Amino acid sequence: MTLSIRNRLAGTVADITSGAVMGTVRIALANGDTLTSAVTMDAIKDVGIGIGSAVEVLVKSTDVSLATGETSGLTIRNRLGGTLVGIDTGGAMALVRIDLGTDIELTAAITRAAADELKLAPGLPVTALIKSTEVAFSAL
Repeated sequence: MTLSIRNRLAGTVADITSGAVMGTVRIALANGDTLTSAVTMDAIKDVGIGIGSAVEVLVKSTDVSLATGETSGLTIRNRLGGTLVGIDTGGAMALVRIDLGTDIELTAAITRAAADELKLAPGLPVTALIKSTEVAFSAL
């Protein structure tokens, strides 16, 4: 299957927290970061994962926000620190590439106005912010 999702990261299931309808899956990436995915319990069962399972994490680039400063006081679970390595701008939008280390790159599609306001440029340290409800995964 071919997907249009730019961000596809390999990981290992580190923890599963079950709930009545929804659960969370914590996924460890090769660089030591973790991502949390909030999905239905049916989805966890249907994908057939358990602790230690290899998964591919899927995040649309439009679901990645960026911060250049402090990120405390947010409900967003996933905060990945990295270095901006590239930015392509168009009329309304910008495509930003972030190096998370250990050959892991994340892409964020943001407005050109936001990129200009934050003065985004290669070499700038940034934090990628992703809501746990926007993190999908598939078993490998």
